Amino acid sequence: MRRESREYNYDWMLWSILDHAAKSCDGTKKEYENLCTLIPHFRDVLDALVRHGEPGRLFLNLLSDYCQRCISAHDNGKKVALTSFCVATPILYAFDMVPVCLEAMTVLGTIVLKRGTAEYLDYCCEVGFTETSCSAQRGALGAFLAGLAVRPDIIVCDSPGICDTNANSFAFASSYLDIPFYQLNYPPSLTDERATRYHREDFKNLIVFIQEQTGNTLDEDVLRTVVEETKKQDNLASELLELQRIVPSPVPGIYDLLLYGGKFMTGGLKIYTTLLESMLETVKRNAERGVSGTTSSREKARGLFCYIDHYTTNMRFWDWMDYNEIAHLGSLLFTFWQEGAVYAEDHENETYRIETDTMDTMIDSLADQMSRMPMVKQIRGPYDAPGMWLDDSLGAARLLHADFVAYIGTMGCRNTWGMVKLLARDLENRGIPTMVLYVDAFDDRIASWEAMTDKMDEFIALRRIGL
Repeated sequence: MRRESREYNYDWMLWSILDHAAKSCDGTKKEYENLCTLIPHFRDVLDALVRHGEPGRLFLNLLSDYCQRCISAHDNGKKVALTSFCVATPILYAFDMVPVCLEAMTVLGTIVLKRGTAEYLDYCCEVGFTETSCSAQRGALGAFLAGLAVRPDIIVCDSPGICDTNANSFAFASSYLDIPFYQLNYPPSLTDERATRYHREDFKNLIVFIQEQTGNTLDEDVLRTVVEETKKQDNLASELLELQRIVPSPVPGIYDLLLYGGKFMTGGLKIYTTLLESMLETVKRNAERGVSGTTSSREKARGLFCYIDHYTTNMRFWDWMDYNEIAHLGSLLFTFWQEGAVYAEDHENETYRIETDTMDTMIDSLADQMSRMPMVKQIRGPYDAPGMWLDDSLGAARLLHADFVAYIGTMGCRNTWGMVKLLARDLENRGIPTMVLYVDAFDDRIASWEAMTDKMDEFIALRRIGL
């Protein structure tokens, strides 16, 4: 890693940029427009959120608040848990911990840093970690390994059966930094009694681990506050997803990022509830007017992304969707399988339900939520088994009236690369145009942004989508 890259901590740089971005919304329109002339690199990414009005501004506040929590955790006497997007945050917030979501920190770096995260990606390899692992973790992990971010007190991640490169990133970090590590495990099945019992017992062992490592105990009143907030958030998200079924979709494409990004970082906190409430108000207004959520208020096509989105400087992916008047119907990261979710229609047995009666019911509810996090549910076994990747993608495509399905991943996504062509074949056989993009969602060195959009333009034109 270059010497100049070590001058400032990675997480501090993210907070500094995002905090100033959030404050830029406090002035008048003229002041904001004049500011944009002075920040040529950050102008596009800032405006990508600000032009969406209150929800965009609230998301900037959420990002600033989250990064501030991360960098000041130890100063405020709080423990830090390095964790994955596959791990639901409410249980960690209930312990008054600060969850540092590694993938979210990577995305923030790819979006706001002019040089991206390439040096941090490569630093992981310099210290001995494999270059074939997922870039979603390595983008920020390099900063933690180099001591350029808050030092975690514990590490909590998901199962290696869901994503081995994901889990290996956290295992390597635990060994390299000598930090206590807990890895949740999930058997291939989901809804049978034996699997449910296994999930819940493993989750209770996680709670014991956190108590032993932090010296904190789980307070029932605090837990109830977090769980009740989580239930509100689930209900608001379900309303948003229900409205997304309308043609044209009244949901702005970037709300996809706001919904899952907010949940990965602040699920269970009031700040995320406020964001969802604002998003829902905007979507309802669009629905009443009968317009699309795109800037032009028109919809030419509807796209569903069966894995993840593309995260590059200036948020170009969502801008491209918006410019081409394509409704973003969400990605696999958009699905949390809460009770009442639109994609759970006829699959209610696969959802989780939030109960707040007793300590035990709350813990069991969070265990069930954890076992249905994105990827954890869909990629735990054969892609075409009931309740798995094909089943969920096909159901969402039909319910949301998708005109096409697209796969975007990383070069390290071995669990999905091993079956994505079969998934695409099966979706095509059911009449849904499906494309596989050979790019890395976090590293433009694998394939440039221009190469990706050329492929998408070609696919949409050849398949006459939107005509």
